[in-house]
Amino acid sequence: MPRLILASGSAVRARLLQNAGLKFDVIASSVDENDIKNTQRRASVEDLAMILARAKAAEVAAKYPDALTIGADQILECDGRRFDKPKDRAEAASHLRAFRGRPHRLITACVVYRGAEEIWRHTAIPKLSMWAFDDAFIDAYLTEAGDKVLTSVGAYLLEGLGVHLFERIEGDYFSVLGLPLLPLLSFLRLKGLRLA
Repeated sequence: MPRLILASGSAVRARLLQNAGLKFDVIASSVDENDIKNTQRRASVEDLAMILARAKAAEVAAKYPDALTIGADQILECDGRRFDKPKDRAEAASHLRAFRGRPHRLITACVVYRGAEEIWRHTAIPKLSMWAFDDAFIDAYLTEAGDKVLTSVGAYLLEGLGVHLFERIEGDYFSVLGLPLLPLLSFLRLKGLRLA
């Protein structure tokens, strides 16, 4: 198994790989996501998520050509509108008001690069539905969850208190968290992944 690199600063993605028993290095890319989003305004949300995942992996893989470099990204779409990570608590509350009582899609793209070559890619699109909570619930949730919600594109952390926001989730749980872990592990087994 070649060296494995996660080209992401996401603590949740790193924890998923760690919990799966993988040995890997975290080398976060310095790709300017906002610049890519601005230049790719006409791209579909599926394409944009993949473009971002590729950019992250390609940047890090260029420095470590013998390693397998994982890049991933997520974009949330609700009623045809794209949402980014909230900048502050007020924006998190605004996002949650937009999501409550209706379904949204969480497009999760993941790639693996070896040097300049993309050798694997996968897109998962879980559909999540929040119940029709009121503003008081949003305030209580944000107070209890704190600034951690600002690290999540949907202002929720499903593996924690965010689970209280939902009435239904269709699709892969790991992809909701930011990494399509089962398909990724399947690919890595083909590349020689073995558990100690």
